[in-house]
Amino acid sequence: MIDSEMNWNPSQYLKFSQPRLRAAIDLLARIATEEPRHVYDLGCGAGNVTRLLYERWPRASIVGVDNSAAMLARAAQELPQVSWVNHSLADWSADAPADVIYSNAALHWLPQHERLLPALVQSLAPGGVLAVQMPRNFSAPSHTLIGDTVRAGPWRSRLEPLLAAPPVGEPEFYYELLAPLSASVDIWQTEYLQVLRGDDPVKEWTKGTWLTQFLDRLEPHEQVAFEQHYAERLRAAYPRRADSTTLFTFRRLFIVLRTPANQAL
Repeated sequence: MIDSEMNWNPSQYLKFSQPRLRAAIDLLARIATEEPRHVYDLGCGAGNVTRLLYERWPRASIVGVDNSAAMLARAAQELPQVSWVNHSLADWSADAPADVIYSNAALHWLPQHERLLPALVQSLAPGGVLAVQMPRNFSAPSHTLIGDTVRAGPWRSRLEPLLAAPPVGEPEFYYELLAPLSASVDIWQTEYLQVLRGDDPVKEWTKGTWLTQFLDRLEPHEQVAFEQHYAERLRAAYPRRADSTTLFTFRRLFIVLRTPANQAL
């Protein structure tokens, strides 16, 4: 994952590994590249998605890049065939022209997409592919209720600075940014209806990602109280159904760009 100050917990993140994997598989399926030589997985986390890249392109040089030592340690145990690099994505560049740069649910942690994404395009080889998926669910109750919980508690002064505008823009923004740099660019959104099980599953989902940055700034007893208040709000927004499941709708933005085959950008 991305924020070097966050305490990423691989076990918490992987609690919902299968529903999280759906978007990664959908993104991978849209990459029409047969035999890439150099493949990079940016924000590779625990490597569960990197495995899909390795299985599809076993002859490629595959590098997973992340700045969470805990996530990379887990990844290296599971997939020693891949090279793992501890590096911030904010200033990353490929050490060889990339045939595929793949990033699933990572770049939304970084600001200045108007600079970041063109820089990634510059790391592509001619005919190379940039494939990106980012959550775009920040106006949903799963995320807005974090803000409500922040403002309603004694932690407000410490946590409110973390509240910011949604980090992922409109699809049109990315088209205007990337179309001039590409031979082709495909941008779409998918809204997944996720069927979750267990106690307070939406809280447990965000606790593996977006909620982490807020909990990290609280003392242990405050973390417990924050989770309790947040969970109460979530139960009203995402009630448990008679069959003991909870429905959690989640929107994601996808980008697949290919550079011109015979011309460096």
